Amino acid sequence: MKVKWMKFKWLFFLVSAVVILPGVYSLIRWRLKPSIDFIGGTLLEIRADKLNKNLIERTTQEMEMELKSQQTSGKSTYLLRFSQFKEGDKNRLVAKLEEKVGEITVTRWETLGPALGKELLGKTLVAIILATSAILLYVNSQFKDKSFGVCAILAMFHDSLVLIGSYSLLGHFFGAEADALFVTAVLTILSFSVHDTVVVYDRIRELRRTNPKLELKEAANLAISQTLARSINNSLTIIFMLLALVWLGGATTRWFATALLIGTVSGTYSSTFTAIPLLVIWKEIFKKNK
Repeated sequence: MKVKWMKFKWLFFLVSAVVILPGVYSLIRWRLKPSIDFIGGTLLEIRADKLNKNLIERTTQEMEMELKSQQTSGKSTYLLRFSQFKEGDKNRLVAKLEEKVGEITVTRWETLGPALGKELLGKTLVAIILATSAILLYVNSQFKDKSFGVCAILAMFHDSLVLIGSYSLLGHFFGAEADALFVTAVLTILSFSVHDTVVVYDRIRELRRTNPKLELKEAANLAISQTLARSINNSLTIIFMLLALVWLGGATTRWFATALLIGTVSGTYSSTFTAIPLLVIWKEIFKKNK
């Protein structure tokens, strides 16, 4: 049975809009929650059996220290972030906590100045622009048609909006911070999204090469039917692994794995149900204007 997927292209776009709009609203109202990687600050990771979040919060308030956030990694490890924090402050805080719970082990201590944070942000933007440009040139060169490249990039931006918007919501409601690992996740998802898109595009090209009279819409329907199961099966192998990391991973990698999980699901959807309908609509508009 042949499924006429392109008959539902506006429904596919509606699903995308329902997912993207809350994230866009969140970005406008609350933006992303930046980590010390971008705004500067100090990260302190400590471990002790009797520690708890309430005790840490009360102690930092008593000592008039500006604790920005804290996360747990397991039952006895706590990741603390401060905006302004010196080594002397660290020693005083550890000593104060040791008076209350006994010996404390400092497992991590990092400080980043605001200037380095701005430099990292600039490099991040440059990396995204370079990656996008390289992908556009590659797809154009492979398919000899700018419409394929443009539609692939639009689908890629779809995934970026889904991921960044979702992360903004997670930051506002659950404290997820955009850090260097988040940037890594964004760049990884960009390539993953285009990878699946190119597979379907290549199938459309092969179908039209073997049957020149085949309309693009029909070729798109056939290509989706022939590649959808493969795309889902490949993505599920990644999704299962990422779910394990989200569920069992430590605090330092949990949000990174969550970002990859969101991007993988979005990329699997957009490769088939965003990139292909966009290509069909592009060709229909071009054909009418011609």
